[in-house]
Amino acid sequence: MITLTRLNGKAFTINAFYIETVESFPDTTIQLTNGRRYVVKESVDEVTQQTLSFFRKVNLLDPALKGGTTE
Repeated sequence: MITLTRLNGKAFTINAFYIETVESFPDTTIQLTNGRRYVVKESVDEVTQQTLSFFRKVNLLDPALKGGTTE
């Protein structure tokens, strides 16, 4: 789960497993696999970093992976 902020300033938590796309329209819009969309204050990069951090916490990504490459 990752915590994000709606445009009205309210924080909410979303299950990162269900994120299908993250786009900037210019506001960051997240589409889930069930078709729901959320517009958030965080940038695409911030959402990506939170998602990668979550996946590392639940051991779905090797901690050595950074940006899709192994160091």
